[in-house]
Amino acid sequence: MHRLSTIAAACALCAAASAPASAASETYQWNSVAMGGGGFVSAVIPSKTQKGLAYARTDVGGAYRWDNTAARWVPLIDWASEDETGLLGIESIALDPKNAAKVYMLAGIGYFNNGKTMILRSSDYGKTFIKTDVTALFKAHGNGMGRQSGERLQVDPGSSNILYVGTRANGLFKSVDSGATWARVASLNVTTTPNENGINFVSLDPSSVVGGAAQRIVVGVSRFGYVAPNLYRSNDGGKTFAPVAGAPTDLMPQRVARASDGNLYVTYANGAGPHGHWAQPEPMDRGQIWKYNVGTGAWTNVTPAGISSAFSGISVAPDNPNNLVASTVNTYQQQGNAWGDRIYTSANGGASWTDVITRGFAKDSAGVSWVGDKAIHWAGTVELDPFDTKAAWVSSGNGIFKTANINATPATWTFNVAGLEETVPLNLVSIPGGPLVSVIGDYDGFRHTDPTRYAPIHTPSMGSTTGLDFAARKTSVLARAGGNDNPGMYYSTDTGATWKKSALMNGKNGQVALSSDGTVLLHSPDSSATSYRSTDFGSSWTAVNGLNVTSARPVADAVNPRKFYAYDNGRMFVSTDGGVSFAPKATLQSGGSKVIRAVPNREGELWVPLYGAGLARSTDSGANFSSIGSVSYAAAVGFGAAAPGASFPTVFIWGTVGGVKGVHRSVDTGATWVRVNDDAHQYGGPGNGQFVIGDMNRYGVVYMSTAGRGIAMGVPGGTTTPPIDPPPPVEPPPTPTPTNQCVYQVRSQWPGGFNGAVQITNRGTSAMQGWSVSWTYPDGSKVASMWNAVLSGTNPYTATNVGWNGMIQPGQTVEFGFQGTSGSAGTQVPVLGGTTCAKAAR
Repeated sequence: MHRLSTIAAACALCAAASAPASAASETYQWNSVAMGGGGFVSAVIPSKTQKGLAYARTDVGGAYRWDNTAARWVPLIDWASEDETGLLGIESIALDPKNAAKVYMLAGIGYFNNGKTMILRSSDYGKTFIKTDVTALFKAHGNGMGRQSGERLQVDPGSSNILYVGTRANGLFKSVDSGATWARVASLNVTTTPNENGINFVSLDPSSVVGGAAQRIVVGVSRFGYVAPNLYRSNDGGKTFAPVAGAPTDLMPQRVARASDGNLYVTYANGAGPHGHWAQPEPMDRGQIWKYNVGTGAWTNVTPAGISSAFSGISVAPDNPNNLVASTVNTYQQQGNAWGDRIYTSANGGASWTDVITRGFAKDSAGVSWVGDKAIHWAGTVELDPFDTKAAWVSSGNGIFKTANINATPATWTFNVAGLEETVPLNLVSIPGGPLVSVIGDYDGFRHTDPTRYAPIHTPSMGSTTGLDFAARKTSVLARAGGNDNPGMYYSTDTGATWKKSALMNGKNGQVALSSDGTVLLHSPDSSATSYRSTDFGSSWTAVNGLNVTSARPVADAVNPRKFYAYDNGRMFVSTDGGVSFAPKATLQSGGSKVIRAVPNREGELWVPLYGAGLARSTDSGANFSSIGSVSYAAAVGFGAAAPGASFPTVFIWGTVGGVKGVHRSVDTGATWVRVNDDAHQYGGPGNGQFVIGDMNRYGVVYMSTAGRGIAMGVPGGTTTPPIDPPPPVEPPPTPTPTNQCVYQVRSQWPGGFNGAVQITNRGTSAMQGWSVSWTYPDGSKVASMWNAVLSGTNPYTATNVGWNGMIQPGQTVEFGFQGTSGSAGTQVPVLGGTTCAKAAR
């Protein structure tokens, strides 16, 4: 359990925070449903003093520490309570150069908890934190524009007691007691900027330490230089600051790296980033890289020749000041089978650069299949490993990638997200006798038959998906809706294994409800006061009468296909004609959540979480309600498999029982409750999705939405740690044969090009140690890029295993893919060990 304490920014003393114990609790093991990354990682910060140590910060999913022994990321902010949801937005991380165990974080999100902002201080690698509330002094916005820039928070190389932090709207602050108290540095006359990103980095020169403190300080400001200076320098430990002359005036500084020879490398772009700003003239499509000689004050433009893209990431090898790596941001150029950012290396201090992507790019999805056709994008940071400078991390809009050798041709970028789950779950169903199906922001959602294993993403894809339901009495039927930029409605008749697009859709996003027999589909579009009804999966729609609720959340009765319910601010609406019309029934206390739940296998039973008014239950189809007296606060309610010997489903809530807020479970219809999470696993509460759902196939297992930490999963007394490198699921043959199997398939095709995939299955009785596949195109076709394998040769081509997929155990399968250019759609079939691969239909 994390030990936490909180202090006010003006107070130098702190005490361990405590909470009253729940009347009853049970030990659960908590982790996340395995999806793999899925969100924007704002920065990777490697330790320069301890080998194998690195941290990652995210915009809505907290911070992580790399566990080099277990080869996975360890979440550090899961202790955040519902009153601290915003602490999942980590705006900056600072490592103490004198003590590797000490780490500091600037945390807060502007739209959560009234902008509550904390400086988090740890002396044990983030296992425990002391919290300093600085909200009254300044506010962070870890999910704001410019969140990839930095770092804003720094520890003085001359003293572990001195820290600086640049803020978005209140200037530069300094602490002289290891972050316990803070005071503004009045000598720097900078507060906010037009884009509200403010001071976006602070750089302290270790060679300037005098009297235990760095004297030379460089501060970056997120504004165009023609508006006001955007780079300042102090030579006297912050007593005075002056603008730095010679810096670009038509761009904004992004990130800074200090070389061992004293030179500073600064990346620039025409915006705060990581993308264009819809409310500012900041398109984020142009930038440069500059070298600043702190000794002479001279500036040198070291931008890669002929490249005008926005730049963000920059890193210098600590043992060689000429060895650089830089990344573009918000650039979309061909990157294997996708479109994303560029990464450049220089061996001569920026005099010339090598485009690592065009030289040779390979991607290793590390078992996360959905990222196979996704790019490294929004590459806000790229960092060389200080202890192995041929290795590098790059942060991305979908996670983290790492290469073991950035100088290789091709350089293989592995999806480095084991343990890192940063999706925003929006809806979830656990189907009795079937899979766990979810929908999330940005990346559709997943169908899990085992929530501890990575699963395939829903296809066809529409991006962010908000609505999801299944038919309670015909559980093979599902529907989902969403798509900000590509609105769509899809339905499935095989528990989500495949999906078909509905012909029509009214509005976008929103929620769906399926009648218990699967014959009626309701859709309530986002921000619309009209809901719609279809009896043909969306080929035609009619407006629903009587439900004039904006952004309604209808729910179907679990037994009677003619009944639907919807709740809005104290009013319960009920339909008894299959969703054709609704009429108001009971009146409850105003407020509460629209996310109500019908009880599985019980006609007319539904429960309503009413926030501070507690939890209400109806057994007569919403005509009357009774209160669950022991619950004083309820934000979410859900049901799971009944306990052994019980006839009523298990009830789960995110709420308060006995004065303790958390995930509580009841096996006796709410008469008694047991808390099943602990203070170390609160995840900031149920976040955007506002759900707590029990597993309908495993008693006691519960799932909870979060604001950015994926789907939290609690298992009674068990372990839910997902495999670090899960193999692709395969059906082992009943009788293995000594012949290994190779299958080739053209996955997609377009004029002049195609994507191909090769699956290799070990049909023997012992492990395959390495593999190689070769082929020749007689018609001049070419392989443009490859992933999950190393490409060598040119017609004949040879693909050999990368490190992680070289050993294939009996019955297991590995897959690699490639993009080709040809009019023949890759008709030449590869050969594995002298055996021609079978060709599968598309």
